[in-house]
Amino acid sequence: MDIIKVLQEELKIGRHQAEAAVKLIDEGNTIPFIARYRKEATGSLNDEVLRNLDERLRYLRNLEEKKEQVLASIREQEKLTPELEKQILDASTLVAVEDLYRPYRPKRRTRATVAKEKGLEPLANLILLQQLREPVEHAAQDYVSEEKGAGTAQEAIQGAQDILAEMISDQAEYRTYIRKVTMDQGTIVSAAKDETVSSVYEMYYSHEEPLKKAAGHRILALNRGEKEKILTVKITAPRDQILRYLEKKTIIRDNPYTSPVLKETVEDSYDRLIAPAIEREIRGSLTEKAEDGAIKVFAKNLEQLLMQPPIEGRVVLGWDPAFRTGCKLAVVDETGKVLDTVVIYPTAPQNKVEESKKILKNLIKKYHITLISVGNGTASRESEQIIVELLKEIPDPVQYVIVNEAGASVYSASKLAAEEFPKFDVGQRSAVSIARRLQDPLAELVKIDPKSIGVGQYQHDMNQKHLSETLGGVVEDCVNKVGVDLNTASASLLEYISGISKALAKNIVAYREENGAFTNRRQLLKVAKLGPKAFEQCAGFMRIKGGDNPLDGTSVHPETYEAAGKLLAKLGYAPEEIRSGGLKGISKKLTDPKRMSQELGIGEITLMDIAKELEKPARDPRAEMPKPILRTDVLDIKDLAPGMVLKGTVRNVIDFGAFVDIGVHQDGLVHISQMTERYIKHPLEAVSVGDIVEVKVLSVDPVKKRIALTMKL
Repeated sequence: MDIIKVLQEELKIGRHQAEAAVKLIDEGNTIPFIARYRKEATGSLNDEVLRNLDERLRYLRNLEEKKEQVLASIREQEKLTPELEKQILDASTLVAVEDLYRPYRPKRRTRATVAKEKGLEPLANLILLQQLREPVEHAAQDYVSEEKGAGTAQEAIQGAQDILAEMISDQAEYRTYIRKVTMDQGTIVSAAKDETVSSVYEMYYSHEEPLKKAAGHRILALNRGEKEKILTVKITAPRDQILRYLEKKTIIRDNPYTSPVLKETVEDSYDRLIAPAIEREIRGSLTEKAEDGAIKVFAKNLEQLLMQPPIEGRVVLGWDPAFRTGCKLAVVDETGKVLDTVVIYPTAPQNKVEESKKILKNLIKKYHITLISVGNGTASRESEQIIVELLKEIPDPVQYVIVNEAGASVYSASKLAAEEFPKFDVGQRSAVSIARRLQDPLAELVKIDPKSIGVGQYQHDMNQKHLSETLGGVVEDCVNKVGVDLNTASASLLEYISGISKALAKNIVAYREENGAFTNRRQLLKVAKLGPKAFEQCAGFMRIKGGDNPLDGTSVHPETYEAAGKLLAKLGYAPEEIRSGGLKGISKKLTDPKRMSQELGIGEITLMDIAKELEKPARDPRAEMPKPILRTDVLDIKDLAPGMVLKGTVRNVIDFGAFVDIGVHQDGLVHISQMTERYIKHPLEAVSVGDIVEVKVLSVDPVKKRIALTMKL
């Protein structure tokens, strides 16, 4: 197989792009590094395409390895024909290779192997040849042997049928046809094990839909309902059509003695061996496809969440709401440093509202708090009511935001949180996290396992390895897109930088603590175990403010410093001018980029990237994203009425719609059909996590706490 050609065709890229990307990956370069600093080689392939290429490359190499193993095994059995070898080499999926290998794979003890041990294979071949001129029972008499275990003619025939049934089942061509016709014409059916039991799966108590139309989220819901022993799920196939096909393939001539036996054998082969295996394969394939889709949605949601713009320059009060144990508060300054922590009891059962308000007023006055970040967990609604009352009683211009606290409890109980705040309890740590994830979502959320951030669906039912790899890649891409301040970044943030492992991240922080702030990027080479390759991969993503070299504060890579210096000199700029906020209009001065790039000895794409960076040094891509809605008043679900138009924040995107926070503590659902006037295949075509959208209330059910919204205004 020409892997490069396959990648080129699947990803719709040039052959040279595929070759260059594969070469760079094989040399140990990271995806963010290739995407940012090897555009010349790859023709500017972005990180998403490169990650897809990397995943497919691993699959195709694994496929080639599997083919070699299969060929070696069949060759060893001396059963490899040129035709079979070609079929295996031409196979484009692991399933196709497995189908071809099935007849030759060493088998566990089956009914067919038992029959072969009884010496019944010649009888099976006689029946298959369909040339008998006497009843099968007569021919079977020659194979009756008490000693071998076939005591009667009927037992001999049954053994021969078992051999033939397995032979039919092992045919790759038959399985391919049956798999396709089942997918095209089959249905997935679910039923309740006990219809009197109420559950979230009630819509699937009597459910049937075509396999080819089964949506991913429904497949995952059926799987979970089956796992929880609430549903039974099965696949129905066009059985009569499949049996006719198998009979046509098996019964090549009408023989009154063998045809009835073969018909019976075909039916047994399909019902006992083929159908259950095909059902397992199809359900596995549907689940894998559904998981891939859900992981992609989760990844996109996570990216949008991580890339939410930071709210800078504000002293924030983090509020972790609770009832019995009280609400934990943490005050953090503009840099995220913890100034104070306290516990108040404004909620049930203590209801110390006035005492709590007094403490809050003192904190706001003492630390000049302008923003309150409230977690959306238990007692959030009650906490929000108290905050709104408080804001009406004070002259200070304070606002509040409800933030998704998913993962805050995971972080607060982690080893990392214990190292960061050894003297704090889990509640205090959680309050700090809630405050900081508003100030800089990316820097705070990297401390939490991405699976615990809560912007997906069915994440606990998925292939955890694949999910972790994908989400880890998303975090890595986001951190490297933004870059980090080398002198303030935590080890948790640094470990996601291209080329930096957990151990290296800790070594960087240790070096910083021992030797003081980094003054230039080259000092990274003095960090324990950080060699030239790691330096090459990471240096461009590390920023140093006010360092020895102004270029160290930009994303210009040290490998192009010389070219950047020459460019500045040619255009009449001094390097120090970069520090004053960038060199406005530098791109316009590049009237002949091709000639200039040749003079500087760098590629034209690299030249333009350097110019853009010098115009806006260390620009933050998050600045272009919508900022959170800051509130000063509160709505209740009972205040809502159909027709009301509100602004809201998209909290989660799923296969069938999006959940939008409209400030009533209960997120409303915008169904995919209510998103746009045009047809869309997936909600991500219309919205992303963090988007600020205008919605109209369609209906409200306060009892079930359901709010239906529309974006069709």
